[in-house]
Amino acid sequence: MKKILFLLLIILITCGSAIAASGIDVSFDDGIYHIILKGERIKKRVKFISSDSLITNKEAHGKAKAKLTVNAGYFDPENQKTISYVVSDRNTVEDPLFNENILKNPILMRNLDKILNRTEFRVVECDNGKFHYEIVPHKSSVDFGCNIITSAQGGPLVYPQLRLEEEAFIIKNKAGEVVRESSSVLQKTARTIIGLKGDDAHILIITDQHPMDMYEVHNYVKTLGWDRAMAFDGGSSTSMNYLNKYNVTSVGDGAGRSVKSFLIVN
Repeated sequence: MKKILFLLLIILITCGSAIAASGIDVSFDDGIYHIILKGERIKKRVKFISSDSLITNKEAHGKAKAKLTVNAGYFDPENQKTISYVVSDRNTVEDPLFNENILKNPILMRNLDKILNRTEFRVVECDNGKFHYEIVPHKSSVDFGCNIITSAQGGPLVYPQLRLEEEAFIIKNKAGEVVRESSSVLQKTARTIIGLKGDDAHILIITDQHPMDMYEVHNYVKTLGWDRAMAFDGGSSTSMNYLNKYNVTSVGDGAGRSVKSFLIVN
């Protein structure tokens, strides 16, 4: 009997260690999921992927056999092409310059430099074998001896500055009036936010239960003490799957729940 109890104790300790070693911590409060990607090992398991056609977060989660899947970059629902750069396994797999709808739009073309340089989240590997995260404009260079392993562009930068005009999420006329707004940045809606605090990555899934505009997101992540934060696609694109435990979809602005790119952790 003692041997059986001892073996059961060993199994429980081993299982507990395995769960803790996953490096993914998920909590929920007041309509907001807060995900923390903890430790050094998990940085090698973070990857951005994209789909030729629009698919749901749940479908991507199943296909990748991932532990965690979250929606990522922006896309054009009309032609299902990307509006955000995505790098996967060191290769650029999505490039907005191949989206003809952007190139045909005179307003977007006037702001093309801003759109192409929107903020992105990177996993970077350096010659010393170390991995780290970055939240920077797309055109930012990496340090000597370092390479981008995977990344996804989104935007705007939310914290420490909120860069709505600088990244063409709002466009104003000469009188200072907003004449174009993208991604409902001024409206209260669901949001997918990713940020950095120390060496860890943090993700907020702000659900329909607690919608926020970008100014509110800025203030909220400030209270959390994050170092940097940016947005991924939001509204009805806001979605998250964690193991078989959590399945989050959003009604948002009614644009639909099938998306183009995803952050996965295996």
